[in-house]
Amino acid sequence: MNSAEYLIISASLRSNSRSRVLANYLARCYEAVGIGSEFLDLRDSFLPFCDGETVYTHPEVISFSEAILAARVVILATPIYNFDASAAVKNLIELTGEAWENKVVGFLCAAGGASSYMSVMSLANSLMLDFRCLVIPRFVYVTGEEFREETLVSEDAKARIRDLALASIRIRNYQS
Repeated sequence: MNSAEYLIISASLRSNSRSRVLANYLARCYEAVGIGSEFLDLRDSFLPFCDGETVYTHPEVISFSEAILAARVVILATPIYNFDASAAVKNLIELTGEAWENKVVGFLCAAGGASSYMSVMSLANSLMLDFRCLVIPRFVYVTGEEFREETLVSEDAKARIRDLALASIRIRNYQS
């Protein structure tokens, strides 16, 4: 894994992930304004379940921890399942714990319907309180209606993703 100030993590394990589509679009938004980013996909790695004991020395856990530690901005692209962020992203945070301290964090959420739009708040609160993360208040929540098959077609959703990219850059620059 490369080290980058801007890290995008696709936290879906689904082969045709809509949240991964959002993450890829965000990477292109960063590229369009000359910002390099690193893209990590949980599908490309095997992360063990957090047992609170032995997993922290697992090579994939160490690799993810190092990438998160090196980043200043971390954007989590997660599907919304059962009114919450994916279990895979929560497991990642449990595995990498202190690497999250003082990060700027943003969210890209893909959900089936509009009723779960506040679903990442418990995760955001945990990141703020446990690791003193600065959560970007502009998170992106996209429903299935904004896709045609596996393609993001909503210009409004694309604009919101661009706005998230720009907000993360402004906040990152403000921190310096």
